[in-house]
Amino acid sequence: MRRLGLQLLIDDFGTGYSSLARLHQLPINTLKIDRFFINQMEAQKESLEIVKTIINLAHDLGMDVIAEGIETSSQLYELQSLGCEYGQGFLFAKPLSALQATELLSKVFIHQKNLTSSPLWTLR
Repeated sequence: MRRLGLQLLIDDFGTGYSSLARLHQLPINTLKIDRFFINQMEAQKESLEIVKTIINLAHDLGMDVIAEGIETSSQLYELQSLGCEYGQGFLFAKPLSALQATELLSKVFIHQKNLTSSPLWTLR
């Protein structure tokens, strides 16, 4: 898959059918941390520890991490401090139609091109 330029990610990691065994069975590039843990991160120390562990595990296995459900700047800053590469959530944008998403990305790309080479939604 990687030779073809395809990337594989596990969505909602930490809940449902996501399994540690899959990390050995498939050529995973990215883990997406389920929004449940992100939403509980500030209120429950256990959720914060789970987020830290998932980020460290992914990095130790050479994977990137996407945090789902980022809604506050404090969540964003915490995730940045933990080394999370990417994020998505209402803090960045509400759900959009394909046309709205295209327009937003066009504006972001033009804006970012003037500022830096890093994408706006990258958490690094």
